[in-house]
Amino acid sequence: MLERHDTDILILGSGGAGLFAALHAQKARPDLKVTIAVKGLLGKCGCTRMVQGGYNVALGRGDSVERHFMDTIIGGKWLPHQEMAWKLCKTAVERVRELENEIGCFFDRMPDGSLHQKAFAGQTFDRTVHKGDLTGIEIISRLMEQVLARPVERMEEHRALALIKSKSGDTLAGVLFVDMRSGVFRFVRAKTVLLGTGGGPTMYRYHTPSGDKSMDGLAMALRIGLPLRDMEMVQFHPTGLLGGAGTRMTGTVLEEGLRGAGGYLLDGNGRRFMFDYDAAGERATRDIVSRAIYDEMRKGNTTPNGGVYLAMSHLGPDSVRKRFKGMVKRCADCGFDLAGGSVEVVPTAHYLMGGAICDPDTRTELPGLYVAGEDAGGAHGSNRLGGNGVANSTVYGGIAGDVMALDATQQGDHALARLRDPDEAEIENVIARARHPFARKSGNVHDLRNRLMDMMWDEVGVMRSADGLQRGLARLKDFKSELLETGLADADMTFNITWHDWLNLESLIEMSEVIAAAALWRQNSRGAHYREDFSDGGDLETSYFTVVRRNDAEALDVTREPVVFSIVKPGETLLKDEPETLVANAR
Repeated sequence: MLERHDTDILILGSGGAGLFAALHAQKARPDLKVTIAVKGLLGKCGCTRMVQGGYNVALGRGDSVERHFMDTIIGGKWLPHQEMAWKLCKTAVERVRELENEIGCFFDRMPDGSLHQKAFAGQTFDRTVHKGDLTGIEIISRLMEQVLARPVERMEEHRALALIKSKSGDTLAGVLFVDMRSGVFRFVRAKTVLLGTGGGPTMYRYHTPSGDKSMDGLAMALRIGLPLRDMEMVQFHPTGLLGGAGTRMTGTVLEEGLRGAGGYLLDGNGRRFMFDYDAAGERATRDIVSRAIYDEMRKGNTTPNGGVYLAMSHLGPDSVRKRFKGMVKRCADCGFDLAGGSVEVVPTAHYLMGGAICDPDTRTELPGLYVAGEDAGGAHGSNRLGGNGVANSTVYGGIAGDVMALDATQQGDHALARLRDPDEAEIENVIARARHPFARKSGNVHDLRNRLMDMMWDEVGVMRSADGLQRGLARLKDFKSELLETGLADADMTFNITWHDWLNLESLIEMSEVIAAAALWRQNSRGAHYREDFSDGGDLETSYFTVVRRNDAEALDVTREPVVFSIVKPGETLLKDEPETLVANAR
């Protein structure tokens, strides 16, 4: 059964990007119909809610947008899209005021009333605004309240299956969904559509996002022929909780502020090892710390569960309990004493710097489609600074809402003021593909996903090589074939969780292929991407980013594009008062 529905502005995802887009679009054009569709429940799912550390913004005395921008470019190893990075840093100052004064967020403050900003790794200034160590819950809760108070249509527990082009093929017509509650397919026409589903690299053995995150947005973009950039750049957070077999909390982030506050990383023998790898010690960037921990694991210098220790007790147990209440409780729930003892940690897949190519106004090459948050590539380059993620989502979510409202009403280059009829044949093809597992003999979807996670950790993980990546790509081909032969025991489409696990796995296998293909193609090491067989970072002045597309034969084409140094070039800095330090860091 296929139902049809029309709206003006359709937003996929209810994280920071999606909710901000809805608020801005509704404010910009209250006469337009705004609809949010989400795979889970509004405000109760997604990655923004899980943010612990905070929100980077240049507010402190001595800090500046220029300094924040330089930290972002240098941290991203000169691969970021500079116009996007500048817009992120500049607009974050406006957005954090909006969060406080219009949305109603309460962030921690100093005794003089100014916002408290803590230290995060890879930055030259303490600029991370936060609400204790549970910042994401504060932001999403307040955004959700604001959305619920407005006439925004909600489509909860609706899984997006495909972006559907118009009959002419030159614009986006809408999105095909399945209503998870009823199993009914529903096509929604829209003048403008935002892809804000979030990334979620849950194809790794250790990962931070919730298990329902499966990179569906980027998989849909790939299937419709859109280019994806920087897809080899998977960020591993250095300190994921390693709880052992007795808890499903393994992989959950222990936030970067713990190391920023002075926490130590110790090997299984209690030795502090980070200064063996970088002069910044535990406050080195995430890619460096993750590789250091992984190297210690390979050497066998590990804890009982195979990781390393994070120790905070030297800072005073009472102080740690007060400053990191959420982290202390999380560890206690798994039997660890963060404040007075030590906790086992492991690098955990956390964030995807890559994503769909878009311009600084969030437009993609397909008219009618916009992208923001973790689905968008460019702003972070090869490494994301902690605290830049939620800033990126809220900054570009708001921009997307403004731009979509404008494009849905104006005439001219971006005129999208009418609904377009879809390619009906493609709708039928997507429905047939989604129903595919019901026609196959029942198999074990969960075992296949576990094997995918183990393979990706071993072959396409923290450290990579040509041999490992080629083995990984061969295994992925086998996994794809096996999935197509794996059916479901239950033919009822109503809240069939195993069916949705199957669809999740389909997206994860496809995006794993993209990550592995881009990683094999980049024969140097930059930021989160490290090739043991090509350990040199390459020449900064000729930096490039990878671009992956699916061709007509459904194979992947990998090419590269030069980074445009539109604001600052390698070896230069916008901070004229201290060029020596920043030029040295830039190298």
